Amino acid sequence: MPDAPEDTLSRRRFVALAAAAAAATVATAPSLNAAPPRATHAAGGTVLFQGDSVTDTGRSRAATGANNASALGNGYPLLIASAMLREQAKAPWQFYNRGVSGNKVPDLEARWDADALALKPAVLSLLIGVNDYWHTKTHGYKGTVADFASQLGALLSRTKTALPSVRLIVLEPFVQTIGAVNESWFPEFTERQAVVAKVARAANATFVPLQKAFDDAARRSSAAHWAADGVHPTPAGHALIAESWRHAAKL
Repeated sequence: MPDAPEDTLSRRRFVALAAAAAAATVATAPSLNAAPPRATHAAGGTVLFQGDSVTDTGRSRAATGANNASALGNGYPLLIASAMLREQAKAPWQFYNRGVSGNKVPDLEARWDADALALKPAVLSLLIGVNDYWHTKTHGYKGTVADFASQLGALLSRTKTALPSVRLIVLEPFVQTIGAVNESWFPEFTERQAVVAKVARAANATFVPLQKAFDDAARRSSAAHWAADGVHPTPAGHALIAESWRHAAKL
């Protein structure tokens, strides 16, 4: 199926997005033009970024220490860490990136003890979900929307049980209809987006809406400017994620 025009949403996708938004009942994100609001709690602690390739961004596996630029990768985790370490220079923040390219929720589950719980993060940021659908099209993965919901819910529940004081920040998976993404992705991918919002709310996590942010940005320029293959952000796309994260997290 050919790619849809970048500057318009098909009726099919529009209806799917509207239905998912109604199901998720998430608050509208604040304007990204203003400076991120200051945190209202004591600053400092371990911040862990988890997810798939959008988080991994070529991070070094050899450099495992906190606040190491090569270990943070080339994307939004590095941008967030850099800004917060500059602005809050006296706060004892320690930033880690443990995203792994190609991961789905079952992959996270398999490595969660070593790559998440063992670090005892004060803040755990998670962006996952695109491969849980994409791999049903390209890798023979059989996971359903219901599987995704139960697996993600169980992962967040396990995390809260092991780390009762952790602050969870859950980012919405997003795509643009270009490159690897076409109209055949919808409405099933949109249904997974709604699951992420619902599970985040149930876990009392901070939810970071990203689909609307990318759609709005694409209308100002082009989808390719923000995610050239429809899935992986460009530098501009990573900056958009970082800005959205900080506004939602108030950090």
